[in-house]
Amino acid sequence: MEYLIIAIALVVVIAIVGGAVLLRPPRRRAGRAGPAAPPAPPPPAPPAPGEAGTATAADTAQAPPGVPPLLPGPAPVAEAPPPLAGRMARLRGRLARSQSGFGSVLLGLLSRDGLDDQSWEEIEDTLIGADIGVAPSRQLVGELRTQVRVQGARGDAVRALLRADLIQAIGADQDRNLRIGPHGDRPAVVLIVGVNGTGKTSACGKLARALIGEGQSVLLGAADTFRAAAVDQLETWGQRVGARVVRSDREGADPASVAFETVQEGISERTDTVIVDTAGRLHTKTGLMDELGKIKRVIEKRATVDEVLLVLDATTGQNGLRQARVFAEAVDITGIILTKLDGTAKGGIVIAVQRELGVPVKLVGLGEGPDDLAPFDPATFVDAILGD
Repeated sequence: MEYLIIAIALVVVIAIVGGAVLLRPPRRRAGRAGPAAPPAPPPPAPPAPGEAGTATAADTAQAPPGVPPLLPGPAPVAEAPPPLAGRMARLRGRLARSQSGFGSVLLGLLSRDGLDDQSWEEIEDTLIGADIGVAPSRQLVGELRTQVRVQGARGDAVRALLRADLIQAIGADQDRNLRIGPHGDRPAVVLIVGVNGTGKTSACGKLARALIGEGQSVLLGAADTFRAAAVDQLETWGQRVGARVVRSDREGADPASVAFETVQEGISERTDTVIVDTAGRLHTKTGLMDELGKIKRVIEKRATVDEVLLVLDATTGQNGLRQARVFAEAVDITGIILTKLDGTAKGGIVIAVQRELGVPVKLVGLGEGPDDLAPFDPATFVDAILGD
């Protein structure tokens, strides 16, 4: 009987324990359970000041050289460009660094107590080495030598004579104004010509930015149809500065046709200024020179070509003069844009190219930034190279 009671008690205990086990929720065994849900990502931190709109490495890599990178989504609002007037004075420090001691060498030679024939020959050689050219250098030295002898000038007086003679040689009285104002219902038309690599397309974009900053409306024409990169680069500039670009969808399209269509649209939109970027293959290509003449003739069926600006790389020196001659034979040049004057350029090229073409340097490039295109001012230029 006792055994029976013990057996019944054990059965009851086992039943209670078993029920409790069965009623517990199953536990997940390690390695059998599915992957745990990832924690919710933290909310993105607000951008730090100055980080909004920052370009990625991929965005920057896609931007053409010398152009601010094109970012996805709406273009950021760019700062208003500084006015064209006075830009060269603000950037004169770059001119002073670029002249490789040209002015200081001249002043050092002229400050000697006695200037004999050898000293004047050294002065002439210095001027020639600065890319002024042989004939202009001899003329400048001859006039300065006479003035020093007649006036008995020394020290600061010689410096003042040199400054005045250099400004005169550059041509302070030349008209360097840009003809960029519309003619009634027709826009001003500016053709930009020059060899590839001189900064031609960038000059188009920088000029457009400057004009838009001064309240003008600008339409850009991508007539350098032989080089896809030039068309894309100009379009990127257009998006950056807020100027529409007229381009062909077909590579190698007729440049004159693109230029004509740009002018047509400029007239219909009552645009103030149309800027046309032209092909820039080597100046020795006869076909290119003929094409430039054709572009000008076709445009003139609908509007006046107000400016034909030749872009020259100041660092090419006398080779730039050979380029200038050929372009001047193909189309009437009205002015020169001298780029890279802040680099290893020798400032005398300003005098040489003006003397060669009989047209003034109107704009100079003094850096890679979008606002580093400045109207050329002879007095500021001479003061910079002489260290005044």
